Amino acid sequence: MSLHKGPRPSRGDDRDRRRLAVNPFHAAANPLGGMTEAPPAHRLPDSPLPPESAYRLVHDELMLDGNARLNLATFVTTWMEPQAGVLMSECRDKNMIDKDEYPRTAELERRCVAMLADLWHAPDPATAVGCSTTGSSEACMLAGMALKRRWALRNADRYPGARPNLVMGVNVQVCWEKFCNFWEVEARQVPMEGDRFHLDPRAAAELCDENTIGVVGILGSTFDGSYEPVADLCAALDALQERTGLDVPVHVDGASGAMVAPFLDEDLVWDFRLPRVASINTSGHKYGLVYPGVGWALWRDAEALPEELVFRVNYLGGDMPTFALNFSRPGAQVVAQYYTFLRLGREGYRAVQQSARDIARGLAERVEALGDFRLLTRGDQLPVFAFTTADDVTAYDVFDVSRRLREGGWLVPAYTFPPHREDLSVLRVVCRNGFSTDMAELLLADLERLLPELRRQPHPLTRDKGAATGFHH
Repeated sequence: MSLHKGPRPSRGDDRDRRRLAVNPFHAAANPLGGMTEAPPAHRLPDSPLPPESAYRLVHDELMLDGNARLNLATFVTTWMEPQAGVLMSECRDKNMIDKDEYPRTAELERRCVAMLADLWHAPDPATAVGCSTTGSSEACMLAGMALKRRWALRNADRYPGARPNLVMGVNVQVCWEKFCNFWEVEARQVPMEGDRFHLDPRAAAELCDENTIGVVGILGSTFDGSYEPVADLCAALDALQERTGLDVPVHVDGASGAMVAPFLDEDLVWDFRLPRVASINTSGHKYGLVYPGVGWALWRDAEALPEELVFRVNYLGGDMPTFALNFSRPGAQVVAQYYTFLRLGREGYRAVQQSARDIARGLAERVEALGDFRLLTRGDQLPVFAFTTADDVTAYDVFDVSRRLREGGWLVPAYTFPPHREDLSVLRVVCRNGFSTDMAELLLADLERLLPELRRQPHPLTRDKGAATGFHH
């Protein structure tokens, strides 16, 4: 969660004294009702407001938020069927942790885990272990904790003296850096080189030693939408074990790709078919097609998840095994995930993801045809593509493009790549379910309309590139 500070004075005014303006028509019946005093913005009001007045105050302020459907920076689902919304509203008061109180919600969670275990080719789906989470960040934390505990148990004679490390590409999502920081694990990152924008298997294996708790492979890098070669990574670690005896497990961060590859890339071997893959996570609220926030973490069997990490709590009359960082959370998203699995099935998911990929590939080709841009990826893995300005374009940069598109409501992030490619700045478009061919046409039309103005600029105009886009990895 973001950290927030209290209000600070601005231009000589005490913002703590600011009050919200109440429209007389907001009152439920009497236009003067609830108007005796405008409520403060940064402290609790002294008296209640009519519900319609409170609703309108909040509603009107939220009008200044961006349109989620036009946010092409986020991977998170921004559209679901009305029936899913109804189910979620019916379950929003159910606390997911109270499994004894809400046994059918718990049963739907169990079924989702079983479906994912089967989808990801667990050796025995009946023995695979898994749980829902609030998203992939929590799922990654849980997977990292399991990797560290397994390593510590194998090295009980050396730990805590020895410092564990985790190997990953520099393109990982920030949750992995958080894990290493919070759980005191050294992060060993493989840098980008040339046109390789993700982890190199050999380089990853070379960073491993007796203190390596695991290697993270990303099935769908957020920087450019490309899959990391998980099978090649496992082969490199197999060769390492043959040479040194080191047995290093792999966790697959499939936040997005784990719900794309099983349907569109069935011949791609990346999951539990590889014996070295110990655990996988995904975001149900990304290409799992559910509103935020729900994620999933699965281990290939009980051995991959140390039993001492699982808490058995006698809560509300039931013995409840739980492995989570959070406790109370709504059951609505888990129910929505089960609804979506039931609603679509394999063929439905295949159709939805293929449509998103087709739109991404078609839009990428048309952006390239404009002549001003060079594609880094083409949307043929994740339905995502990244592009930068062509070498001969000097009048503007990607930050100018992002800023100008935002004027039309489009959120297309511009950002700089990490080491060793800080010289490369790109734009990225995420095509999700709900981003239709018609919307892609509208985006392209706005981009074409802006190009003549951008080309007439004397030079790139964005001075503060950090403020040019609100997107950060």
